[in-house]
Amino acid sequence: MVDFTGLGKTLQTISLVGYMKLCRKSVPHLVISPKSTLRNWMNELRRWVPSLNSVCLIGSQDERSRIIQEEIEPGGWDVVVTSYEIVLRESTILKKYNWCYVIIDEAHRIKNEQSKLSKMVRLLKSRNRLLITGTPLQNNLHELWALLNFLLPDVFDSADDFNAWFDTQKCLADDKDLVTRLHGILKPFLLRRLKSDVEKKLPPKIETKLYVGLAPLQRQWYTKILMKDIDILNSASGKLDKIRLLNILMQLRKCANHPYIFDGAEPGPPYTTDKHLVDNCGKMIILDKLLIKLKEQGSRILIFSQMTRMLDILEDYCIWRNFEYCRLDGQTSHEDRQASIDAYNSPNSTKFVFMLSTRAGGLGINLATADVVVLYDSDWNPQVDLQATDRAHRIGQTKTMARYKAPFHQLRIQYNTNKGKNYTEEEDRFLLCMLHKLGFDKENVYEELRYAIRQSPQFRFDWFLKSRTSIELQRRLNTLITFVERENQELEERERAEKKKGRTSTKNTNALNSSQNSQSTPIAKVNGNQKRKPDAFAVASNSSPAKRKKK
Repeated sequence: MVDFTGLGKTLQTISLVGYMKLCRKSVPHLVISPKSTLRNWMNELRRWVPSLNSVCLIGSQDERSRIIQEEIEPGGWDVVVTSYEIVLRESTILKKYNWCYVIIDEAHRIKNEQSKLSKMVRLLKSRNRLLITGTPLQNNLHELWALLNFLLPDVFDSADDFNAWFDTQKCLADDKDLVTRLHGILKPFLLRRLKSDVEKKLPPKIETKLYVGLAPLQRQWYTKILMKDIDILNSASGKLDKIRLLNILMQLRKCANHPYIFDGAEPGPPYTTDKHLVDNCGKMIILDKLLIKLKEQGSRILIFSQMTRMLDILEDYCIWRNFEYCRLDGQTSHEDRQASIDAYNSPNSTKFVFMLSTRAGGLGINLATADVVVLYDSDWNPQVDLQATDRAHRIGQTKTMARYKAPFHQLRIQYNTNKGKNYTEEEDRFLLCMLHKLGFDKENVYEELRYAIRQSPQFRFDWFLKSRTSIELQRRLNTLITFVERENQELEERERAEKKKGRTSTKNTNALNSSQNSQSTPIAKVNGNQKRKPDAFAVASNSSPAKRKKK
């Protein structure tokens, strides 16, 4: 069952299990799902088919041993609900039973047939198997074969034959005959419906991309990271260098999220929780303005991030802004996860923000009480982001849902718009980085730059760049530097204008308050001058310890 996310696959599955119990007298059943959805499965089973006796196998080693001895081994139950991890740990007891149905929720978890979980679930004895996922195809058709092989190992027994029959490249090239043939073969085994087919009254989903620049502190750290390993960036060829390149890329992603993720970037000690959390990060500047506006509109927000350290910073930010929030990540216990979900979804809940890690909170849970989703940083796999967005955009949503993404800002240079060979973005970035490394004011720097281009493996077949003279390189770099300076100047002017606007509004507010107080507050004479008698003194302290843990 691969209906689009949010169309009630859980309820349909419970209806099937209830039918098998009440009409066919066929039990027992095993449900394997993500840890975050176990409580939801138990609640829905009790709600829709209360005659089913369900057991949730979860907890510590001692708790699981008690559940097995007191509830599972004596018998009398119909359904066991457990998580992926517990299936691996309690495989001995689960392999003893001949299951009527083995049901795997979010079944793309077994898309790799060589993983431990995939091998384990294939050893379970069952008369029927059911897979539930809203994203059955994420990377290639081989993953689809892995799911079909679990369902019908006798029919889909050879991956090589399947790959030869359905070539991925041809499918991606819009080979309609091949796609039609694939649909015809999969139709008996696969049920796929879209939201437009099932729920026509569901409000639309609007996606907005907010392009964000780097704050000054971010620029410093970003440059440090690039300059530290510039030789690797220019000469990566072997497997080890590629691994180091991926490490550099991850460090740059951290810097783009927030410089405080790095130890030593945050001013202190003492560490304070105040406006510098926002001012030193381009994404936080936009997010701060966005959340204040959305709170005034009465919206409720889900914020997804890949990094738990980023969630720590967002948690401090919510405390500083007095936003009520919930949090869920991979370290959250099973009980705390369900308590946070219930607190956020409860009627008249005052929780404004729900912060979730994309991997832990992006699967299976229902958060339709929110109407805005913010993807603070995107996953490498776009299907993961779609899964996260559909935590809110599902049956039960009554408001038009908005999704905001904050990608990295790029230079406003249009590439590949003119005929003939032109500079590429990769070439321009290389030229800027090498000029920064060699030194702007160094004599014969452009001759050294030409030599660096000729020695760089990544441009060994780039005859256009290798044939540029030093004068041509100087002209191109002057153009690029002009672009960068212009954009930085526009950004600084915009920031100054916003600060000036804020000061003006503050002065007007103070003037208005002074005029009102002058009519109601007693006046005292001090040294011949009239002064407002102070009513009270308030001392604001920003020296509270930061919640973020330095690792």
